[in-house]
Amino acid sequence: MIQLDRAEAERLVNTYADLILRLSYTYLKSTHDAEDICQTVFLKLLTSGQVFDSPAHEKAWVIRATANACKDVLRSSFRRRTVALEAVAETPAPDAPTGDVLEAVMALPENYRDAVYLYYYEGYSVREIAALLGRSESAVSAHLSRGRQKLRMTLGGNGYEQSV
Repeated sequence: MIQLDRAEAERLVNTYADLILRLSYTYLKSTHDAEDICQTVFLKLLTSGQVFDSPAHEKAWVIRATANACKDVLRSSFRRRTVALEAVAETPAPDAPTGDVLEAVMALPENYRDAVYLYYYEGYSVREIAALLGRSESAVSAHLSRGRQKLRMTLGGNGYEQSV
């Protein structure tokens, strides 16, 4: 029985592997995804117990199963939310902000630094910062106020913010 299944699997692979790979590649434009589809279709073919009337019926089933498997991959939410690694490499990382002010912000104690950075550099509201940091809004407001005060002292007094 095992020998028969192995012989049948080899026959199917020899007969349909190229067809499945080419058809899958036309749908997915990816060799790796086409290889995955090929494996999926062969597993389905070998485990389905499907009996075919003729070689033409078998070939039609393989083509339909391949097309359906490719459409499933194209519809998957994973595929819609991901990008190829090559596409990521083409997108440059944003330049890190620089300057005396940022250095002064980064030198603040952690509570003040987090609040000031999130508020001024990332654009979050006091309410959003409180939710992000797990603190009350009044605590975040106090950290912002104290952080600003420390920055005024570090950067040279009240006139500094008008010169920035």
